Amino acid sequence: MTAYDAIVAGGGLVGSAVGYGLARQGLSVAVLDEGDLAYRASRGNFGLVWVQGKGDGLPAYADWTRSSADRWPAFAETLSGEIGQDIGYRKPGGIHLCLSEAEMEQAQAVLARLHNQAGPAGYDYRVLDRQEVLERLPGIGPAVVGGTYGPHDGHVSPLLLLKSLHAGLARHKGAYRPGAKAERITASGGSFRVEAGGETHVGAKLVIAAGLGSRALGRQVGLDVPVDPLKGQILVTERTKPLLDLPTIFVRQTEEGSILLGDSHENVGFDIGSTVDVISNIAARAVRSFPFLRDLRIVRSWAALRIMTPDGFPVYDESESCPGAYAVTCHSGVTLAAAHALRLAPAIVEGGFRELLTPFSVKRFHVQAT
Repeated sequence: MTAYDAIVAGGGLVGSAVGYGLARQGLSVAVLDEGDLAYRASRGNFGLVWVQGKGDGLPAYADWTRSSADRWPAFAETLSGEIGQDIGYRKPGGIHLCLSEAEMEQAQAVLARLHNQAGPAGYDYRVLDRQEVLERLPGIGPAVVGGTYGPHDGHVSPLLLLKSLHAGLARHKGAYRPGAKAERITASGGSFRVEAGGETHVGAKLVIAAGLGSRALGRQVGLDVPVDPLKGQILVTERTKPLLDLPTIFVRQTEEGSILLGDSHENVGFDIGSTVDVISNIAARAVRSFPFLRDLRIVRSWAALRIMTPDGFPVYDESESCPGAYAVTCHSGVTLAAAHALRLAPAIVEGGFRELLTPFSVKRFHVQAT
């Protein structure tokens, strides 16, 4: 039995960012990770740090996303130092490409609503006609009619991000426990006992950030974590010369030169198989957007499961029956990594969690149901 100040159940991008943030606050932390046998959203992540279009209907989420993106430059510099390697973060802005006038109208309508709900704080974006997009992305095809530009958007290597979070955790005396799936949790005497990987871990605080496993774990400490899977598929091309200076929502070039194609959404339960029809649609849209892609070979493809709540926004909650137990779940583990490490984790330590994150409580679903 090993005792810690805090235990984090889940070692993906969300749990690792929270664990790293807690360790930076001086807590002894254990991050328990099931490993790659889990439905790990982190391995299927597209790597976008994306603000544009997020928060429609929940102003607090637009603010939360923007606050995380604004912290990303300094956060990336710190994390790059943890592993002595650039983690590939770039903030040149990002473009949402539109292939029809209907898509343009829809994108503008969403951003106009976000601008209106932001009030005096404002909401930065630009609507670009075809010529303006062409100036920023010279390789676009004739099907592109225009797009929208977000100055706070960017991208990063999700694998190097995860590696740096684990390295930073270790540097701050935290413990990363792979192959340790949290299975049974009991609360007693103001502490939590977590059985995982054949061992028992005891912590004064508990953070459940186990992705799609959070629903079952949350019930054991009085937390309702309504999460369901949403499949996404990704294609990867061979490496090529630099062709894309800016990321888009469904095509981006990595630091190594390969190009990622994606942005599919499938409600198919826990199926993580690649399918020809979806892959074909992803490739066809990408080639319509950037015709040069037809000359590149696809070297691999895969599918992974996003963690989705009923309204698509995060759930952050503290248990009322077991104070000190927290639920942290979202589908934007890359974008929100800075907020999780630099704002959410300190709020857990300093006791301001509920005040900071009340808009994201699961109670919002109870109000909607009523």
